[in-house]
Amino acid sequence: MKTGFRRLVCLFIVSGLLLIPTQAFAQPDLPFEITAKAAILIDYETNTILFEKSSNEKLPIASVTKIMTILLALESIEAGELKLDDIVEVSKTAASVKGSTAFLSPGEQFPVSTLLEAIIVASANDASVAIAEKISGSQELFVKKMNEKAHSLGMNNSNFMNCTGLPEENHYSSAQDVVIMSRELLKYPLFFKWSTIWLDYMRDGETMLNNTNKLIRFYDGCDGVKTGYTTEALHCISATAKRDNLRLISVILGAPDSKARFREASKLMDYGFANYESVPIIKKGQVIKQAKDIPVTDGKFTIISGIASNDLSVLLQKGSPKDFNFSSEIDIPLKAPIKEGQKIGYLKVELNGHQIGNVDILADRSIESANILDYFDKILNRWLKPQHSE
Repeated sequence: MKTGFRRLVCLFIVSGLLLIPTQAFAQPDLPFEITAKAAILIDYETNTILFEKSSNEKLPIASVTKIMTILLALESIEAGELKLDDIVEVSKTAASVKGSTAFLSPGEQFPVSTLLEAIIVASANDASVAIAEKISGSQELFVKKMNEKAHSLGMNNSNFMNCTGLPEENHYSSAQDVVIMSRELLKYPLFFKWSTIWLDYMRDGETMLNNTNKLIRFYDGCDGVKTGYTTEALHCISATAKRDNLRLISVILGAPDSKARFREASKLMDYGFANYESVPIIKKGQVIKQAKDIPVTDGKFTIISGIASNDLSVLLQKGSPKDFNFSSEIDIPLKAPIKEGQKIGYLKVELNGHQIGNVDILADRSIESANILDYFDKILNRWLKPQHSE
């Protein structure tokens, strides 16, 4: 700590909610059987695992693969490299892909938005290859990009050989890795434009697109993500649903039949919604109470406030005791110059001495260093300020 600085520590108790450390959530003894080869249930906000079965086992995942295909497409759109109204001409390679398709023909032209809808709603393999070729020039180069993205996300049990999930040697993933890419995909609001569509049409009504994820229609709060089936992979699904502030992701790989994958994904989410709740603690950009009007020296202005760098939510177990602590730590006074968005401290959330969350505190505005005229004005204002005798 610099000489002349003092440490500001603000501690306060909030009654009404208990923040539970993630390590407190033990593997539950479920009142139902998971017949699928692998499964996992997580809380989206905190990434807390609420249940898992063989979640790191390498397995074929069929069209659940398309989660990565869609993710890369939405990334390209956000980066400005791809536009929704860009026209894609269907190649012979794309049109020849088998399995679930949108019946695309060589030479047909569609906007990116139409092909994305065909992938997300109807799991169209031909549309997936067409999008891959549009983004990278060939499916092979796109698949290289898929594997690079998987590596960057920490998907250590995945390897992609195509962008569709059709059976191919050395093409695999795991329930844990499917959760990772599903969670990344859900960061893009544009995904939900199509993921909640139950029935739609393309080619002016000639081709029907029916959502392969039946939970969209029948499970309360479900708005994604992707199903898959091949003889090798059996029946798979990555499902997500949101109720109140709690969003869950449930992955089922290798279920014996279609009804089993939907039933087991639903039951896992039922368990999550019945036993847990997500509490939003801090909102990104929110002025933090303990970081308001922080003194600043050597600047054109003398005070600044701190805002939260990101959202912070904490997973709660229903029916638990209800006390937790916040503490914020800032070196004061701060010294100019200060840039807007500069880290000036942090806010820590604790329960029983265990840190269960934190968020950086950022400067809400810039403050330039004071010059000679600024110092003169301060002296003059102080001199002109009326003096009151006791």
